Amino acid sequence: MLRGVGLYLAVVQLLFALGWIVYAIYLPELAQKVGLERKWVPWILAADQLVFIVTDLVVGVWSDKAARVLGRIGKAVLAATLVSSLAFLLLPWLAPGGSAVLFIAVTGLWAVTSSALRAPPLTLLGRYVAKPQQPALVAFTALGLGLANAVQPYVGLALKGVDPKGPFLLSALVLAAVTLGMVAAEHALARVRSDAGAAGMAGAAAASRPSPAFLPPRVTPASALFLAAVVIAAASFQVHVFLASAPLYRAAGGGEWITHLMPVFWIGFNLALWPASRWVRGNGAPLVLAQGAVLGAVAVAAAHVASSLAPNLATLVVAQLVAGTAWAAVLCSAFTGALRFGSSGREGFFNGSLQSLLAVAALSRLLVVVLVAPTPAQLVSWAGAPALTFALAGLLMVAGLARLRGWPAAAA
Repeated sequence: MLRGVGLYLAVVQLLFALGWIVYAIYLPELAQKVGLERKWVPWILAADQLVFIVTDLVVGVWSDKAARVLGRIGKAVLAATLVSSLAFLLLPWLAPGGSAVLFIAVTGLWAVTSSALRAPPLTLLGRYVAKPQQPALVAFTALGLGLANAVQPYVGLALKGVDPKGPFLLSALVLAAVTLGMVAAEHALARVRSDAGAAGMAGAAAASRPSPAFLPPRVTPASALFLAAVVIAAASFQVHVFLASAPLYRAAGGGEWITHLMPVFWIGFNLALWPASRWVRGNGAPLVLAQGAVLGAVAVAAAHVASSLAPNLATLVVAQLVAGTAWAAVLCSAFTGALRFGSSGREGFFNGSLQSLLAVAALSRLLVVVLVAPTPAQLVSWAGAPALTFALAGLLMVAGLARLRGWPAAAA
């Protein structure tokens, strides 16, 4: 049953991420139709991340309270997703000759309500799934995001010249239809918990007490250092993958095959998720986060060498595969660690905090685009910087493992 729930959550995250990709592809065209110049598009995307920073944390804390009532999270996620889907499919219909203010307002509504699909599903995993099984479920969830990013270049090619109304309508309807199963998924997780830990207790009675009482948000020094390392690693990932990768491939002579090369990182990521979940289960989230960040530093440094210092496309491809593997270890350990630090009532708070920090990392990348507007040549010359910040994230975790007593027990 757990594997089925994991696959379901992977599909939900896949469709959510594909919707975001469709939005990003068409946003310049839609903005132009409502009278907004192209220069405002990065600012709109940055505003979306600002919304996520706030709403992910708020929704995460709310999900801790909602988890005390079986089925409440699933119903709320379904309701919010239906509103989000409606706002999403309205965007291309509002654009032609419409009001820029109304367009921005509907975009904001979509961003706010789409936060329901970020922290709450992970809150359910933390509340109902036994600790040894959590890394595997986290890996399933991340797989949906990885698959969506892997096909992104091909989605862009397939949608070239296509009227946006069709893709927006299809994305909204499919995501809304799939999210109808969220309530059933929550009840399925509750049944798993009941069967596993309610010996001598009727299943209904066990399910009526699905989780501990709500606890106020609280951050310990260990969890604060853990989250700091995650956000540094995430900012490194954003710069390397979304800013530097294409210029690196072109500098290494791969410009002709750029569409097929861009998914290489995500191929490594997707293939490594299951081993990474086993790695986290056996060694604990903090240690694997440290190891993944160090591996990421080595891979990014190798990619920099293979593109600008000693150009070699084959070496660059291998470095990108390893970088994807490292990010799988970092992301899997990050979400598993958030569940462990938040266990016994604060799962939503820690997952919401983690999602907010990932949005901070995405925002940092967008601000580089808006405020600096680096050229491809500059991006190639800066491509070694994420290796240093990945290494910094790893060093933070090593320091935490060495100095903070009880850390392995807190998040292992």
